Amino acid sequence: MMTLHVNGRDHQVDAEPDTPLLYVLRDDMKLNAAKFGCGLGQCGSCTVIVDGKAVLSCVTPILLLQGKQVTTLEGLGDVANPAPIQRAFMEEQAAQCGYCIAGMMMRGQALLMRNPKPSDAEIRAELGPHLCRCGTHMRILRAIHRAAHLMDLTRTTTGNGR
Repeated sequence: MMTLHVNGRDHQVDAEPDTPLLYVLRDDMKLNAAKFGCGLGQCGSCTVIVDGKAVLSCVTPILLLQGKQVTTLEGLGDVANPAPIQRAFMEEQAAQCGYCIAGMMMRGQALLMRNPKPSDAEIRAELGPHLCRCGTHMRILRAIHRAAHLMDLTRTTTGNGR
């Protein structure tokens, strides 16, 4: 048994230490936002945040995650109270097929956590590991900029970060 800290809660996991995090999230915890795409860490659909960094969960064994904070898209917000990144993607209609979007939102969130005002070039570089053929790339850029603005508004109104 291992303990994983996911979305602010401890979870007891009965899996082999080399089991990819993605399988534990989807099969054991029923957290299905992270998708199985390639299984090789080449498409980005499985991206989650671990200790503030974007991580490909399909190639990350759970043994590396003890004592670390794992956040999935479900841990950011929900339908009733979406996180700024989720709200921005909805407002910009940045999803088309939706398969890669959860991973892009997580990578965008990780970027905004370390750089609250990224340039287009920085966003594009951050999203480089993601494969997407839907054609909503300009909307995705706008969504990440909108999320940065929404996060700034939240910090301003709550007094956090200023």
